[in-house]
Amino acid sequence: MEHAPLFASHRVVTLDAALAALAAVRSEAEGAGVALGVVVVDPRGVIVASARMDGAQFVALDLAAAKAFTAAAFSAPSGAWSTSSAPGGSDWGLDGTVGGRITAMAGGVPWFVDGELIGAVGASGAAASVDTSCVEKALARLS
Repeated sequence: MEHAPLFASHRVVTLDAALAALAAVRSEAEGAGVALGVVVVDPRGVIVASARMDGAQFVALDLAAAKAFTAAAFSAPSGAWSTSSAPGGSDWGLDGTVGGRITAMAGGVPWFVDGELIGAVGASGAAASVDTSCVEKALARLS
């Protein structure tokens, strides 16, 4: 009888990849004329790298971290629950759970390589749609 392996190996975002993502998001943000806080996390939501662009609000990094954590935790964009987590929605109360680390604000994007979640990137400092666009375009450039 064959047993399942006792250990699993998974790819995770490296520091070099995280730094490349920060640079790519920064480039996209500069092109859009906005200043962002950007956080890259591994698949478990642990921060690998972060940066706050000159002129970004001080709270941008905290919000970007929550967006990245949420995208990693659910393997889906952080804004996916913006409607369902609103008052009266089926996921009402989701926002702020896990010690305040979950957010339904858009701007967190899961990072997949060959179908495997390697981490996530969150950005904050502009309109949520701009935050998301900067991250999506940056990750597309790195793929």
